[in-house]
Amino acid sequence: MDGERASEARSAELAGESPRGGAAGPGGSGSSSLLQADVLDLDEDEDDLEVFSKDASLMDMSSFSPMMPTSPLSMINQIKFEDEPDLKDLFITVDEPESHVTTIETFITYRIVTKTSRGEFDSSEFEVRRRYQDFLWLKGKLEEAYPTLIIPPLPEKFIVKGMVERFNDDFIETRRKALHKFLNRIADHPTLTFNEDFKVFLTAQAWELSSHKKQGPGLLSRMGQTVRAVASSMRGVKNRPEEFMEMNNFIEMFSQKINLIDKISQRIYKEEREYFDEMKEYGPIHILWSASEEDLVDTLKGVASCIDRCCKATEKRMTGLSEALLPVIHEYVLYSEMLMGVMKRRDQIQAELDSKVEALTNKKADAGLLTEEIGKLEDKVECANNALKADWERWKQNMQNDIKSAFTDTAEENIHYYEQCLATWESFLTSQTDLHLEEDSEDKL
Repeated sequence: MDGERASEARSAELAGESPRGGAAGPGGSGSSSLLQADVLDLDEDEDDLEVFSKDASLMDMSSFSPMMPTSPLSMINQIKFEDEPDLKDLFITVDEPESHVTTIETFITYRIVTKTSRGEFDSSEFEVRRRYQDFLWLKGKLEEAYPTLIIPPLPEKFIVKGMVERFNDDFIETRRKALHKFLNRIADHPTLTFNEDFKVFLTAQAWELSSHKKQGPGLLSRMGQTVRAVASSMRGVKNRPEEFMEMNNFIEMFSQKINLIDKISQRIYKEEREYFDEMKEYGPIHILWSASEEDLVDTLKGVASCIDRCCKATEKRMTGLSEALLPVIHEYVLYSEMLMGVMKRRDQIQAELDSKVEALTNKKADAGLLTEEIGKLEDKVECANNALKADWERWKQNMQNDIKSAFTDTAEENIHYYEQCLATWESFLTSQTDLHLEEDSEDKL
């Protein structure tokens, strides 16, 4: 029964249907206070690495629970993300990057292997190759189809100046991992995973995908949509519901804090790299030194051995930072930008409704036509609000789990690193102490 309700809700949402009435109102008793502003409590001073406050936690997300419409039709048609299936039936892998050089451009394609047991797919396994522009197209189509759902972010098109060269092996691997996560986040989303464009992206050959892209709205239609969106954004929203005001405030605060954490994390990694590069030189220096100190040969070689083991431990810790922590933090930097875009699209829909209501009030057009348009826009606003509220809760839960896991794993890795280095030096010092005691005993005899 739950599965049927979820299917009906998803069908209604995809068809653009929504109940009339029961629209989300501003504030009300169901609008709880948002997470405190010190969720990611950082001092203004960038040198302060005290990332989280002692009395507030990023993990305490339960305080924001916006009320959903309570009319019967609204309860039936609202998006029910909590009815997600427990069994995963779509597995996607992004691998085998391949460079392509033409007379016009150089680009990278990635192999995408999809395995599924879903009946709507013609086969159980597909293999295609896609370039970055194809991922951009998919993201755009999802945003167009679901303007107030939180679409997973793509990695930036251009890399930060001074980081790595374009198409460097490290850059390609970092992008591959990000694209892999992008597709799997879509596959795990209870609504996006059933999008037809997503299915085409995973299954169509290059020429079929190219043909499918041409079936979209024409240039003039897209320009008209853009003009209307810009006009709506210029008018602004007069009465944004309180729950979305709180949501917007959260997004702004989250963006500020996560960007600062990203900056600090990158600085820590840079300093760790400089420390590692310097430490690597000390081992060979001690080996060379031992050649000129006959009485200290074993001691100096022992120090060199300890430094070498600590170097390997440091390198392992740096790998953990670059693979486990930094990508997670930076992904949520991109998420913060995506969330701002989602809020703008929601406001544009409401602004369009407000303008029609204002025109009807001032009798600037045919009342009957305006009334019909207002009815449709009210349904559209309610659908947009319900979709965002449901997806917001889901996103917060994922964010909580991802960031908690990233910092926990990093802390455990740091503890293991310090224990390993400490044990290395303690073992060396113990052996040196025993050696000196043995030499003193021999001298006494």
